[in-house]
Amino acid sequence: MSNHDIGIIGMGVMGKNLACNIANTGYKVSVFNRSHNQIMKILFKKPIERLFPYLSIKKFINSLRKPRCVMLMIQSGIPVDELIQTLLPYLCSGDLIIDGGNSFYEDTIKRFNFLQKKSIQFLGVGISGGSEGALKGPSIMPGGTIEAYELVAPIFKNISAKYHKEECVEYIGSDGSGHYVKMVHNGIEYSDMQLIAETYSLLKNLVGIDNIGLSDIFKNWNKGELCSYLIEITGNILCKQDEDGNFIIDYILDSASNKGTGMWTAKSGLDLYTPCSVITESVFARYLSSYKANRMIASTILSGPQISKISDCDKEKFIKDIRKALFLGKIISYAQGFSLMKRASARYSWNLSFSKIAKIFRAGCIIRANLLNDISAAYSENNDLIDLLFAPIFRDIVNSYHFSLRNIVSIAVSNGISVPVFSATLSYYDAYRTVNSSANLIQAQRDYFGSHTYHRIDRSGIFHTDWLDK
Repeated sequence: MSNHDIGIIGMGVMGKNLACNIANTGYKVSVFNRSHNQIMKILFKKPIERLFPYLSIKKFINSLRKPRCVMLMIQSGIPVDELIQTLLPYLCSGDLIIDGGNSFYEDTIKRFNFLQKKSIQFLGVGISGGSEGALKGPSIMPGGTIEAYELVAPIFKNISAKYHKEECVEYIGSDGSGHYVKMVHNGIEYSDMQLIAETYSLLKNLVGIDNIGLSDIFKNWNKGELCSYLIEITGNILCKQDEDGNFIIDYILDSASNKGTGMWTAKSGLDLYTPCSVITESVFARYLSSYKANRMIASTILSGPQISKISDCDKEKFIKDIRKALFLGKIISYAQGFSLMKRASARYSWNLSFSKIAKIFRAGCIIRANLLNDISAAYSENNDLIDLLFAPIFRDIVNSYHFSLRNIVSIAVSNGISVPVFSATLSYYDAYRTVNSSANLIQAQRDYFGSHTYHRIDRSGIFHTDWLDK
């Protein structure tokens, strides 16, 4: 029967969990997977209520009521384009394709424009929360036309995470805006995770706290201003033991993987001339961690200072400074991310609402944190806020906490402990508050070797100097 509410293609963990989430909220869901994987076999043998598996695209499409809504939960890139081409012969004018994967926003813009010419509606939807979020309630960021969004808005609102009964889904804007916001979300996620990892390193190597003690610190921090999902799970990770009583964290290879979304955020910052140094440095930190063999060699031939443990009388203050530095790093990371979204909004005419975006992030997603309430409030007062750091609610914290950041960075550097994102945070902060930088010399150098000209501070106009004229 052609009365199913939505179809989902891609029965990996995310696709299956999202399909179950939709079915559990009362909708009829058709599902299809290009390979007859184990999940599809299970669905045929043990059907799940309101979840209907199909073995052919034609039967899958025909099971949906019009206008048909087909959601793709597959690998980003070429597979999405190939599947769209496969679907087109079976779709009619006004039908909707939804890309719920981690697609690059420029690809989404191209698909949006291509399908618009075919009279097929298209949504690029950012979904955050991992496999658990997909099943229990993700944060959802839809980009496309408002008309297309309204076709699935009831479903998305029902399945989304809730923050005090408020749905963590909101129409973002046109074409690639939803995937762009999700991309920046992931960039912030990268920096947040790296800041926490550097915090863990300092507490372990300089203070000498064991895993249970570390776990207790993070769990305690999660009760205050640092309250967030990533702080919460860190507290749980650090005390987890295997069947032999070993702390699992001590046996995990220190080589971090990535799926490219952090790199996309850093690249977008470069493309839009927007400094995202904290996010970018966190991406490079992952890349450097993967050079495990090189690091092992370097540890035997490159020297550094001996680590001097923090004295007992200074431990309490140092731990407090780390907490403040971590919170300041988080604030600046979010500030860079929202500045990037602001620049992209102007570049692509998306008219993003940053208060709404902050609200979407408050539950379901990986970067959810109490801090987002203050970010939402700051943008509610002024969506054109120049920078989050200028908002009174953050300005006072930043002006106080930077002393703690300076202290932990200087101690880490003097002990040869790498803290790339803490260092990048401090460097960005000091550069950002500097009235007269050293860039005047760079402009002089550019003019010297390339006649690129420069501006003067005492006169209007554009100038060039013959630097070799005596």
